[in-house]
Amino acid sequence: MRQLAEARNNAELAERRMIDAAPLQESVGDLERALLGDPGWQRFTAVTQQEFTGEGMRQMRAVCRLMAIANPLIRRGLNLRSAYVWGQGVEITARANGQRDGEQDVQAVVSAFLRDDANARAFTGASARDRLEHALGTDGEFFVVLFTRPRSGWVQARVIVADEISDIICNPEDRSEPWFYRRTWTEVSYDEHGVQEPRQREQLYPAVDYRPVMRPKRYAGLDVDWHAPILHVDVNRPEGWQRGIPDAYAAVNWARAYKEFLENWATLMKSLARFAWRLTAKGSQRGQAKARLAAPPPVDSAGSPQDVGGVALTPIEQQLEAIPKSGATIDAESGRPLAMMVSSALDVPVTMLLSDPGQTGARATAETLDQPTELAMGQRRELWSQVMLRVLRYVIAEQVRAPHGGLQGTVKRDPVTGREVVRLAGDTSDVIDVSWPDLDDADPVKVVAAIKAASETGTVPPELVLRLLLTALGVRDVDGIVQPMLDDEGGFVWPRGPGEVDGPASYGRAGADPALSGVGSMRPDGWDENADCGCEPDTDTDGDLDDGDDGGLEEDAGLTVPNVLLDLREAMSDRNLRKYWLHGKGALKIRWNTGGDFSRCVRQLGKHVADPKGLCAVYHKQATGVWPGDKRNR
Repeated sequence: MRQLAEARNNAELAERRMIDAAPLQESVGDLERALLGDPGWQRFTAVTQQEFTGEGMRQMRAVCRLMAIANPLIRRGLNLRSAYVWGQGVEITARANGQRDGEQDVQAVVSAFLRDDANARAFTGASARDRLEHALGTDGEFFVVLFTRPRSGWVQARVIVADEISDIICNPEDRSEPWFYRRTWTEVSYDEHGVQEPRQREQLYPAVDYRPVMRPKRYAGLDVDWHAPILHVDVNRPEGWQRGIPDAYAAVNWARAYKEFLENWATLMKSLARFAWRLTAKGSQRGQAKARLAAPPPVDSAGSPQDVGGVALTPIEQQLEAIPKSGATIDAESGRPLAMMVSSALDVPVTMLLSDPGQTGARATAETLDQPTELAMGQRRELWSQVMLRVLRYVIAEQVRAPHGGLQGTVKRDPVTGREVVRLAGDTSDVIDVSWPDLDDADPVKVVAAIKAASETGTVPPELVLRLLLTALGVRDVDGIVQPMLDDEGGFVWPRGPGEVDGPASYGRAGADPALSGVGSMRPDGWDENADCGCEPDTDTDGDLDDGDDGGLEEDAGLTVPNVLLDLREAMSDRNLRKYWLHGKGALKIRWNTGGDFSRCVRQLGKHVADPKGLCAVYHKQATGVWPGDKRNR
């Protein structure tokens, strides 16, 4: 009986709880029905699942373009992004510059493409890069079409706006692999009377990474231009979508809200400015007060109105006071959170966006680039690096493929991936370096000190040290300074300072130990070395650069022996001399990489070079990879 009573009580308790919860269940149900029954929510869900429609994307891009022109916040935000990315410039260089034996000049091909006037106007120039960065902000994407001449391999880069690409045809089995881009545009020509003749055109362009073995002239009923592949550059593209989203899209509504706030604030200030004083008077005095206020102000002796600094004399029954502003004014800083939403959408600091650190800010705050912004701009720079590298790889490949191209090599298809692989002849590297300056204002003194410390390790080539130093000092034309300091084989030629003579400094410039120069001369200044020196004339006239004991070896053809002693700079820049002692029969005499090679080099070159130890130190490094005296050389 007791268990039955407990069960009955529990049932009643559960029933009461269900009755109490009924209103809550009904409220949740109503909310769910309202959410699912709203056509707006259904349309939004369907659109986001299937991507925005083409017409919706065009409208979105049009709004963003208009806001980038008319709204100061959007305009400045996009200008800041472009300045962060491109303001300090970029250096694009190929490692192969044709200076070494058998090496092709890839740098010449890269420079010709980048500096071409037409390419610079459309894609590679400073104005074009700024314009395309703004296009990513307002359109979210652009399309680079690479028109190619099959015989010469010359590539012309042009940009197609996003509105002209109506469809992207992908691999049926892989949506992330584009095959063709469908372009629809209106071509306008003129007849002999100057009348426009518009013509609707439609064509397919292959993706730059899509080059099948069989390339049909038509696909899906449209002509295909295989000599004009397209590289699609997009940003903010959600996973599974095909088109990019503008940077400014997330900031448009907040920029409009900030604009409306400032307009309302200005309207309020204008309204408050209409009334400055309030005159309180009793009923019988109101007419007199109104007439007095309407009367013109008094004048001084010169007839000028005294409308500033006048004195108000009122009866006891009248009171003149300023209209109180408390509770009626709104500070313009109250709209700062709206501007912060715009800055968040564009990934720029609000202090930079408003050109004002704010009431609680400071100059240091306004001039500091925070780490999230620095990372965001670095990410955009990385995107541009990949774009430039992909375009230049295509340029190099077409120069190899063309029968009259500027580079020699092979273009073969990988049997595993099915993609084309380009190999340059002569063991030439196709690596291209894209170097960006630091976004932060690094102290040049500290940077130079770090480069100097790295150079002193003996592991950094002098050409790279010079490039790093010039970049740290903000020099723009680095290649124009470095190239004249390289000899025909790519070796670095050290400059000589004004009035500088060979000695310990020459060894230091050559990367050797200055102590190798030995003890300096103890003779007074102006001493004539040829006067009464007791020296015997040089009797080595057989042209073998040897002391006579050559073991019967014949000298290399075409090598001319100098009749005078060469200084270190002249000897290092002598290409024939280096070939002879590093790779010719002179190398057989020295026997590099064996015990005593440095001493044999000094003995062999002593009669022909003023500083044989310095030159031999450099030759030793080039022949063996280590400096004389290095523990790895023991």
